This record gives sequence, structure tokens and C-alpha cells, in this order.
Amino acid sequence: MVNRRQFNQGLIAVALSGLATHLIGAETSGGQSILGSNKLLKKLIPDAKGVLDLPEGFEYKIISQLGETMNDGFTVPDRADGMGCFAIDDKRVALVRNHELPLSKTAQDMPANLATEVSSKAYDTYPSGQPLAGGTSNIVYNLQIKQVEYQCMSLLGTIRNCSGGVTPWGSWLTCEESVENASDNIKQDHGYVFEVPSQTKGLVEPIPLKAMGRFNHEAACVDPATGIVYLTEDRQDSLFYRFVPNKPGELKAGGKLQALMISQQPQFDTRNFDQVQMQKNQTYSCEWLDLDKVDSPEDDLRQRGFKQGAALFARGEGIHFDNQDMYFCCTSGGQNKLGQIMRYIPTPLTEQQKSTDQTGTLQLFVESQSKATFNYGDNLTVAPNGHLLVCEDQYSKVVNNHMKGVTPEGEIYDFAKVHWQTEPAGACFSPDGSVLFVNLYSPTTTLAITGPWHSLNG
Repeated sequence: MVNRRQFNQGLIAVALSGLATHLIGAETSGGQSILGSNKLLKKLIPDAKGVLDLPEGFEYKIISQLGETMNDGFTVPDRADGMGCFAIDDKRVALVRNHELPLSKTAQDMPANLATEVSSKAYDTYPSGQPLAGGTSNIVYNLQIKQVEYQCMSLLGTIRNCSGGVTPWGSWLTCEESVENASDNIKQDHGYVFEVPSQTKGLVEPIPLKAMGRFNHEAACVDPATGIVYLTEDRQDSLFYRFVPNKPGELKAGGKLQALMISQQPQFDTRNFDQVQMQKNQTYSCEWLDLDKVDSPEDDLRQRGFKQGAALFARGEGIHFDNQDMYFCCTSGGQNKLGQIMRYIPTPLTEQQKSTDQTGTLQLFVESQSKATFNYGDNLTVAPNGHLLVCEDQYSKVVNNHMKGVTPEGEIYDFAKVHWQTEPAGACFSPDGSVLFVNLYSPTTTLAITGPWHSLNG
């Protein structure tokens, strides 16, 4: 597995030495940061193909693209977003890839011999019987020969599968960023999390995990020690949620949905929009509020949670669990509304405590002051050398998206530059840490990036 422990150790060392106050390094004219006593990251090498600039020693390979015919007869859908990577054996991995297709998009033409079967396996269909276009696709990739061995659709009939998260038991949690209600046009309510086995070779039964709440879901991650699932919400007035399962590892068995509250400071605003409430370098004790009516037909779960005292976040997006803690992006948070990265640390449980009683602490790890330094962070992961890698997702007609590296000191640098007018998304490492897989959102292009990961900024 990726060596994530280094990242925690680095953060602890920084806190002890008092260096955590230095959250953003000095910028060069190109927008990179000087990494304190470390060397400046090697200059990005212009890509002759005009796809992705990378540092010297790194290279990418396109492994899957929009419109390619997959093994099940479908073609690769557009808008590839969140993605997870899973070990199959010592040489092969499985990727589960989201497709953030809205209600206005119809599913691709399906093979005639599969039409009836596919429609019956879709979560939702139009009156015509055509499945809704959103869902997931799976890829089997051979790390040794650097080739795709198999591709297929694995979930169909959902809306805007934005991000999600991997589980310790080998499945992908795909999240709908939509709260569409059943109507004359569609049969089902939307806004749920679905579970997709990483090694499926075809469409799975689409079962919405309704106890995990109905809201504008973004991403998820699982604490392997407790089985608790942490969830982000892509709204400007979002909450940070967790789902405590009745049976760890069996999400279909139900559980309790809760929202984070800053202890003794109800309705705390982490966004720092109008006034700075959340200070860098400060640790905030947290507790969790039980939520009711989590199916939320009025899409008011976040407002009801806030009235109970839950903290506000600015567009919670990518989340990644480390050995002891987790990091999540608030895409438009901060005084300049350019993005924040939060760090949440669950408090170890005592023998007498239940998972529902577990508390934790929250810290503001990064708050961007400059577009050139960090602009709208979205999906994120941890590199083998312990740095965060964050995908930018700018909202403008002309975008200048990068993958940003973040050191344990909180300093930021450019790791990659995307030339297309699209975002990088779904960054995830192979379990051995040798390959970074990442999507270019549209047109769907999935890349495998290799290089000297352990000396990323050397």
C-alpha cells in the first residue's frame, strides 16, 4: 500500500518544531513555491503532445479514452471524475471510475442483445426505458505489461457520479451529486451513495444506501479501525458528515448519520468568508450530532443540521484517509474563496466507548491566498513520499488547472499542468505506490503516471 504514515510523521515533526504556521511558500513568477530548505521542484517539462506537463523523470501513458469500445460492448462514457484503485494480485489492479453525467445526458446506445438486461439493471430510466447516463466503469490494468486487460460498465442509471471513496473490503462508494426527485421524467429519487465491487465484470445491482443520507454527495472515505464512513457535501453551506454503520463493513445494514460540530461553538463557520473564525495552527475539539429524516425529501438536511449546531464548510469535495487522520478539500473556502484543506483526526476509542461516541479534532491545514499557489482544490491523495497531491478544478471559461503537491509543512508546488480546458480528477495510487492514475475529466482520458515518487521534490 501507499506509505501514508510518512505524512503523519512529517506533520507531527512540523507541529513540534513550530513550523506549521508557514502554510504557503514564497512564489516564483511561474506560481511554484520554494519549499523552505528543500529544493525547488524540478521544472515542469513541456509536453510535446500538449496534454500534461510533468517534472523530469516522470511520464504518463493514456490507458483509456472517451469512445473506446469496452469488453461489454459499451463505449467509454464522458466526464470521468472520482476514481479508486484496488489490488487484484501482484501484477494487476482494478480501477473504478465515476462518470459525472447529468440528467440532461442520455446513456449511450447499448448493444441490441443487451438492451433488456441493461435496462433492468439500471437504477433509473426515462419513460422510454433508456437508462440515465450516470454511473461507473471498471478497468483491469496490468502493472507489469502496462496494458488494460478489461473494461466494462459497472453501474448505470444514476446522476452526476462525482466522487466517492474506496473501502477496506475492496469496493468503491460512488456518490451522486444530485438531489433530483422522481417525476414524470424519471422514476427514482436521487442523491445517494451506491457500492460497486472493484472486481465486477459487469453491471451490479444498484442499491441506494439510503441510511447514508440524501444530499449533494461528493466524496467518502472509511476509517478501517471503526468502519465509520466520512462524507463531504458540495454546497457553499455544506456540512461534514459521518455514517456510523450498525455492522462495520456491511453498509446495507444501516446505521446512524451524524454531522460535525465544533465543541462549545455551535454553528461555527470554517469558511472564513465575512470574518475569520477558523484560525490556522489552532486545534478545534469536535463532537458529532445525530441527524434525523436523513432521506431529506425537501433537500434541507444541511439547514436542519446547522440549526442543531453543526459547522459550515465551503463546498466539501475530495477526502482521503490516512493511517490516523484524514484530509479534505473545501473548494471555495477561505477569505479569498480560493480553497482550503482541512485535517480531521479521530480521537482513539476507549474500551468503554461506542463508535457513535467517538470525537475528534479539526485543523485548518491550508488556506490559499493566491490563484497561482492553489486554486479550487478538489480530489486529493497521498503520494509515496508523504506529500498530498491535489487536483485543481477552476470555474472559469479559460482554466489553468494543475495537480498541486503539498508538503507536510503545508507548502505548495506545481506537480503537473493540464493543457486541455478541463480538470484533473480521481487521483489515486496503485497499492505498491508505483503508478498514479488520474482522469482528465472531458473528454474522458485516464492516465497512468510513473516516476521517482519517493524523491518527488528532490
